[in-house]
Amino acid sequence: MEKQSETTTKYRYIIGIDEAGRGPLAGPIAVGAVLIPIEFNIDLVKGVRDSKKLSLPLREKWFLFLRHLESAGELTYRVSFVSASIIDKRGITFAVHKAIRRCLERFEVPAAECLVLLDGGLRAPQEFDKQRTIIGGDDIEPVISLAAIAAKVTRDRRMTGLARKYPLYDFEIHKGYGTKDHYRKIKRHGISPIHRKSFLQKFAGKHGLTMTVDAKSPQA
Repeated sequence: MEKQSETTTKYRYIIGIDEAGRGPLAGPIAVGAVLIPIEFNIDLVKGVRDSKKLSLPLREKWFLFLRHLESAGELTYRVSFVSASIIDKRGITFAVHKAIRRCLERFEVPAAECLVLLDGGLRAPQEFDKQRTIIGGDDIEPVISLAAIAAKVTRDRRMTGLARKYPLYDFEIHKGYGTKDHYRKIKRHGISPIHRKSFLQKFAGKHGLTMTVDAKSPQA
């Protein structure tokens, strides 16, 4: 966890940011952000890890604990989604940046009072001049790990909900990722309104699928 020193510009909050759902063929991208005050007791989340390295039950337990910490006033978290249609129109990078900005705006704290820690190649808006991108940050910075868990669990729940609306694709199982079964379902039923057409162009061409969703079709 970042420490303030005599040579460090003062800030009141630390924000961790990570995303989930960059690679799937369907569904939204999700960005999770966790804001902690500088006096936050980091020992409260000792042992938290990258969401991808946690079992499903353990990931759920950490998410419930995150919600408990927010209810107790220890921290604040936000998750923002950007839809498949915007990903298709503007690209995945634009979608991720849009979700990051939404999360930060929802915190309603001055950018000058925040240190933002981001996983991988993510960047915050330029007004957050105290920001740092950390490769593998979701496994070594607890505040980023919590953000990753928030994004992953919330997106998985969203995909499970969408599975009830679009039951032909088993979204509750693969969460929109490109599994063999998912590709088989696309080949059999075509695409749904939540599929990312831009991610499926090559597959669609190979199998002669139309990239236009028929509003009268069973999956629409």
